[in-house]
Amino acid sequence: MGPVEGSVKRSVDLLFSAVGLILISPMLLLIALVIKVDSPGPVFYRGVRSGRYGKPFRIWKFRTMLVGSESLGGTTAKDDPRVTRVGKFLRRCKFDELPQLMNVLTGDMSLVGPRPELEEHTAAYEGEEKLILSVRPGITDYASVQFRNLNELIGSEEPHRVFIEKFRPEKNRLRVAYVKQQSLGEDMKILFKTLACVILRR
Repeated sequence: MGPVEGSVKRSVDLLFSAVGLILISPMLLLIALVIKVDSPGPVFYRGVRSGRYGKPFRIWKFRTMLVGSESLGGTTAKDDPRVTRVGKFLRRCKFDELPQLMNVLTGDMSLVGPRPELEEHTAAYEGEEKLILSVRPGITDYASVQFRNLNELIGSEEPHRVFIEKFRPEKNRLRVAYVKQQSLGEDMKILFKTLACVILRR
């Protein structure tokens, strides 16, 4: 993506994230209230992720797990007991990702781009995988569409090992593919596919 197209992409990110946050603010407030009623702890999860060029940043997500859950591992298994009742619904509908529009607004993320990972995973990038860190991470990408129900695919037996051995290489392959062929047209295609996955459940 050239400098002009990159500037247009950033302008689109700013416009959509700002307008989006305003339009869905009542919904965000309602979700926040439900989270507070459902389980003790903060409304938001602010985990550290690797951003562009590996620079760490704190991601905005609605909290879907019990407080302190990440200390027991960053991979969520099928029927993970750490996920709260409201968290299961938010994850299924992808509503827990909505606050990341704030990350887009501040420039840590883009609407479309490789999903941000824990430093544990980005430190293991080899060869072409290092291209992933050359762009802003995004709310959605090819891997998000293909593996939208990743925790179910991983199962409940040794989820961390299964993710690293079976799914991480394929997710990274899709991320590298995005970096190599990124364009505004491709971004729109990914956004439409993501909406189809969320709305049509396919």
